This record gives sequence, C-alpha cells and structure tokens, in this order.
Amino acid sequence: MNPSNPKSDFVHVNGIRLHYLDWGGDGRTLIFLTGMGSSAYIFGGFASLFTDRFRVLALTRRGHGDSDTPETGYDADTLTEDIHQFMNALNIDKAIVAGHSLAGVELTHFAATYPERVEKMVYLDALDDRRKERVIMEQHPLRNMQIKREESAPPHSLEEYIATVKRDVPEFTRIWSEVWDEEISHGVMVNEEGIFIDKMPASVEKMMVENLINEYAPKKVETIIPILSFYGKRKRKLTDDYTDEQKAAYENFHQDVIEPFFSYMVAEFQGRFPHAKIVVIPGGHHYCFMAQEKLVHDEMRKFLLD
Repeated sequence: MNPSNPKSDFVHVNGIRLHYLDWGGDGRTLIFLTGMGSSAYIFGGFASLFTDRFRVLALTRRGHGDSDTPETGYDADTLTEDIHQFMNALNIDKAIVAGHSLAGVELTHFAATYPERVEKMVYLDALDDRRKERVIMEQHPLRNMQIKREESAPPHSLEEYIATVKRDVPEFTRIWSEVWDEEISHGVMVNEEGIFIDKMPASVEKMMVENLINEYAPKKVETIIPILSFYGKRKRKLTDDYTDEQKAAYENFHQDVIEPFFSYMVAEFQGRFPHAKIVVIPGGHHYCFMAQEKLVHDEMRKFLLD
C-alpha cells in the first residue's frame, strides 16, 4: 500500500456504516480521530509519517464526511461504542489513539470505558471538558459581531465553496494545502438548486454541541495510560474588518480572560492526569498537526516509541 494514497473503506458497526482510511504500515496500530466537522481525510498529510513503525488508520465519525448520518447517537456513550466496534471489526485488540479537538471527549470516554483496548493516547489540541470554555466564550466582546462583506453568489462549484471558506476563515488559509481540498470535497454536497452546502446537517452539529460541549463531564479514567497532550497557545489576528475599538476590546479580553483560562485549562488536565506529558506550543494553531507538523510529529514519535 502506498502511504501517500491510503485505502478508503467502510465498516458496518453499531447499526451504521462508518468510513475510514488505512495507510497501512507495520507494527502497533495508531488510530486518528477527527475534530467536529472533519473527516479522516484531514490527516492526509500527517498520518503517513508514522507508517514506518505503525499501522495507521483514521476514522470518520458518524454524521461526518462519507460516514452515515443517523438522526441519533451523537453522545459520548454511542460515539465511544462506534470506536469500540470499529476496532472489533478490524480485529484490533489494542491501539494507540490520537484525537483532534472535540475528539478529546472520545479519547477520555473510550479510555474510561475500555481501558484494556488503549495503549497510549495523544490529545491534539483536544479538550475533554469544555463546559467552562463555553461560559468564557459567552463573554467574548466579538461574539455577536457580524462582519459586513460584499454579498457573493452561492457556491455552484467546489472551487467556489473553497474560496468562501478561505475568505471566512483566514486561520485556515495560511495552512491550506491539497489536504484541505480533499477534506472539503468529502464534507459537502450539492442541493436541489445546484448549490454546494455542508453535508453535516445543522441538527447533528447542535446535538454534538449540547452533548459533548455544553453538558459533558469527563468520565474518570481509573487506569494509568500514557498520555501526550498538545495545547496551541494562540492569539487571534483580527483583520481590518474590525474597528480599532473592537480590536482594543479583544486585546483586553485576551489578556484578562483568555490567557488565565488557558493556564487553568492546562493545569486542570494535568491535575486529572498527573502522569501526562503536556506540550504547550506558543503561537500554536488549533490544527497543530498541520501548522506545526514537525514539532508535533517529533514529539509524538518520541512518545510513541518510548
């Protein structure tokens, strides 16, 4: 198997069909889990770096990408069972599990529920307790601000859709690559009017936010499992769409609220997992495995081979 061209396949588990990518490789199994809104393709440029020592897979969560989108099952118990049955279907007895962003919930919940199936865990800027974050962000001075932009026609092609994403999310633009093009292509669909729209329904996103962000309290992990956790310490760069007053309000909020909360968040995780190795990345990106690929790869490899 060519590591740069993974096998795309499906498994029928827990009553649904889940999509996954298999980069091949020899050795222990390394499974990547995605953040909310992403599919297995988001790891296209990173996962293959580990195939010399590991068998590497990435799973697309229900409601995402090419996986089925049932009306229910977007809670920690069901998503954990999806992963459990996925491993059973592929005859994987034990695995190293690495998760990005919202997958932090699945990492912790899976380790607490099936500790015997987890060898090591890697949190890629992945939070498993976001209840306080929600309260903090409700105070954000720019939370309800709408940026006025020239109206553009709805995207009638993938290229137009990608152009809209780049315009609306500048943080993605600076780390854009062919991986993003492939990722986006599996996260959209064409509606009856020929317009490209998000494949994941708003109802699914709402359920995940309610179940995994607003209400989820991390399940206690009784077993000591080796953990590596990356935190991107970042500061949003505001464009000229914002006024000087709005920029000043954000600067004050970042210094007085976000910075202390970041320190609290890291300390809280370390308190629950005192044995965990934590890597804070100054100027880090939420997609640290892309923006700071070498650093994350080197730290992961050292941790996994130790």
